[in-house]
Amino acid sequence: MGFEQRQRQWRWRWCAVVFMVMITITLSASDTNTKQVSRIAFGSCSNQNAPQPIWNAVLDFNPQIFIWLGDNIYGDIKRPFKLFGRERTIGPWKNAPRFIPSSEEEMEAKYRKAKSNLGYAKLKENAEVIGTWDDHDYGLNDAGKEFHRKIINQKLLLDFLDEPQDSPRRKQAGVYASYKHGPPGRDVQIILLDTRYHRDPLGSDGTILGNSQWSWLERELKGSSAAITIIGSSIQVISNLSATVQPLFSMESWAHFPRERDRLFKLIADSKRGGVFFISGDVHFGEITRYDCAVDYPLYDVTSSGVTQSVEGVVPPFLHFLVRFVAWLTPSTMRVKSPNCRHKSCVYGQPNFGTIEIDWDSHPVTLKLKVRDKNGVAVTSINTSLVELQASNSEDSVKVGHDRRHCNLEVSLPWIIRYRLAILVSIILVGEPIQSGDLIYEISYAGVEAPPATFLHDLCEESSCPVPVGHFLLTHTELLPTVTPPGTYNVKLTFKNQNDKQLSCIIFPFKIGAGSSVSAI
Repeated sequence: MGFEQRQRQWRWRWCAVVFMVMITITLSASDTNTKQVSRIAFGSCSNQNAPQPIWNAVLDFNPQIFIWLGDNIYGDIKRPFKLFGRERTIGPWKNAPRFIPSSEEEMEAKYRKAKSNLGYAKLKENAEVIGTWDDHDYGLNDAGKEFHRKIINQKLLLDFLDEPQDSPRRKQAGVYASYKHGPPGRDVQIILLDTRYHRDPLGSDGTILGNSQWSWLERELKGSSAAITIIGSSIQVISNLSATVQPLFSMESWAHFPRERDRLFKLIADSKRGGVFFISGDVHFGEITRYDCAVDYPLYDVTSSGVTQSVEGVVPPFLHFLVRFVAWLTPSTMRVKSPNCRHKSCVYGQPNFGTIEIDWDSHPVTLKLKVRDKNGVAVTSINTSLVELQASNSEDSVKVGHDRRHCNLEVSLPWIIRYRLAILVSIILVGEPIQSGDLIYEISYAGVEAPPATFLHDLCEESSCPVPVGHFLLTHTELLPTVTPPGTYNVKLTFKNQNDKQLSCIIFPFKIGAGSSVSAI
């Protein structure tokens, strides 16, 4: 055999080897995308400087996929509370921001620390890790499209997630993404939204996603369908906590942008896609909410927050009961209540993570959606099925999908219920039992009284006086005139005792839309 003939044979052998390697690589990638997924975990709000024992419980759950829902690190710098002095970060004389952004080098160091956590590192070895961001890993508390460091911080987040260098996410404006897993008929699509990069200022009722992301989302939802679609949002989609805790404080959510939320619901309905539900983070507690009047089946939102950050973590253990009481007192028409909740409010205010378990072999296919504590024990959960999550006229879908309790938005609650937390706090601050007295109700528009403007209620008309501080009942219903102009109105509640002494005063706003002819307060 001549040299040239042997050389040709070796070339063919090498070509065969390369061809076989290419086939193997291609098949492996295909297997990864078509492998059936039945166990998914998710979480948010993880301070890289805090202990993170929760990863042991996540590992015990053995998820195939873990989803970050934002605040994956705390990249911005929180300055101390200062009411007085040259730089005041809180109060009516505030002249300096409470949060400031970190440098690129500081952000990189924080991501390195988060990534080096042993529990998290082990999770990455055993599960696919994907994610989006929220404000603190975006770079600044409550920031939106105006934030000047968003481009470099997008690169840092994608580096943290080990996103391939040729990924489209590294070229687009924003970190939104879509993933599909499983064979046809048993496939799961995970859509991760970016609620920061294009978001207009809070209170503007502008856009959250921006035009390019909306176009992309429409293509994803109206494209090839999946049996189950999980939409990940860093902020809550269903719940509107701010509507019931103002004017004490406010929480970000899609409800701050009602037109955007309506557009999202309409897109899901128009796509004719079943099996859709949301997962979210941000709020430092866990809960499950549900809305039945957006599409033709219940829309669930499973909120898990956070891996390290929690509302009970900011107070001593002996005051945890107070946080739980406030959670119970805060009305929520969207929250799913069930006997298997850890606390009566069905809100969990300690470190937690969320899980999704899918039983593809059951008939119908079932889903277990849970929020779990740091030991992996469920603290609130629901069991549902793909039959329930379908737009159909089946008995199950109609029965569950038209539960009116989950159709009444928080902003539709009577004001005495909606603002009962603020009223209670105000009365408690008075510090004396009510023997008798009045509540003066005033409504104004742009500082001008709107007729009928002022009402007087006897505080003891519906409650037997004397009563302890904060324990009284009164109701008020008002129908505004047909010609009431749209805009923002102020309601002023003044509490006076039997000596006509003002005990407290609460002022809160409400809006009347341009399409409203008559509005009930």
